[in-house]
Amino acid sequence: MPVKVPSPSPDQVRWFSDEVHPHESALRAYVSHQFPAIRDVDDVVQDSFLRIWSARARQPIVFAKAFLFRIARHVAIDLVRRSKAAPFNEVRDLQGLYVLDDGPGVVDIVSMQEKIRILAKAIDALPARCREVVILRKLKNIPQSQVAIMLGISGKTVEAQLSRGLKRCEEYFRKRGFQHYYNDESF
Repeated sequence: MPVKVPSPSPDQVRWFSDEVHPHESALRAYVSHQFPAIRDVDDVVQDSFLRIWSARARQPIVFAKAFLFRIARHVAIDLVRRSKAAPFNEVRDLQGLYVLDDGPGVVDIVSMQEKIRILAKAIDALPARCREVVILRKLKNIPQSQVAIMLGISGKTVEAQLSRGLKRCEEYFRKRGFQHYYNDESF
């Protein structure tokens, strides 16, 4: 949350120069030593200066050094808590990162989608009974005997319809220049 900084008075500027600013190096050393997890000590020091400046504008501060170090301690503790709640690890060398991506790439996904679209068109072009058999046997992987019972036809008819359907699909691919897409084992 941003802190509102009042306009400086000559008295406040003198006070800050005499009572607060001389402790900057000691404050940096304190924050670095007490809170090694904090990466940017400068941020803690600057935030502490800003807060003590604002506090002095509202009321007098008797022991500036003690108050400054207490502010810095609270600022540092807040930073450490936030970093633990949502850790962020800075990465400087992106090329050196090992990223495991076993998933298919964009080209593979688009290629697979194209194959599926063509296959769907090939199956859609089959006669109704032949289409039913191909879908049940090849896409739903239902055994031949169950397909025969489901459709009320013999096992031989299922076999014949499947054979016709696969040949027509292969023919569909060849006519459109996609013979390399057709593979009976993967279909």
